Amino acid sequence: MTGVPSADVLAAEVLELLVRRGQTLAVAESLTGGLIAAELTEVPGASRVFRGSVTAYATDVKRGMLGVDGALLTARGAVDVEVARQMAAGVRRILGADWGVSTSGVAGPDPQDGQSVGTVYVAVAGPDGTAESRELRLDGNRTRIRRESVQEALGMLLGELIEKMRAQDTEQSAGD
Repeated sequence: MTGVPSADVLAAEVLELLVRRGQTLAVAESLTGGLIAAELTEVPGASRVFRGSVTAYATDVKRGMLGVDGALLTARGAVDVEVARQMAAGVRRILGADWGVSTSGVAGPDPQDGQSVGTVYVAVAGPDGTAESRELRLDGNRTRIRRESVQEALGMLLGELIEKMRAQDTEQSAGD
């Protein structure tokens, strides 16, 4: 992860952009167990834009609380790209946020749902209703996999925020 900003730097940048945009954020976490929410709430003033989080560690919580499709969970298990997308969209909806971010994966020590240790999916759902996701293959022990998942999720969210801002600027320039 050389050259990638640390999670605390990413969290501060995400929150700053959300404040400037007047938008809010919610988080759904599985393997990270609240670590993303912890990074965000370490930043003074996070309450201006951070709505809250759901630590959906159990599969029935993903289904019942976040609205992840039960048939999808049965067919593919909880460690899946579409599950991560639905988690991000679900937390965005239930907590009334503009943006949702989620993590689902296997931190170890054992494989889960046919997925190897280090398989992680992160997703970001935006105000336009679309959800982007990314598959990660991380190495290391449980702590390292969880920490890198936080960093990747925040980095992905920051990238999406920057991309949406550029698109809006371009649209506004074209309309002038």
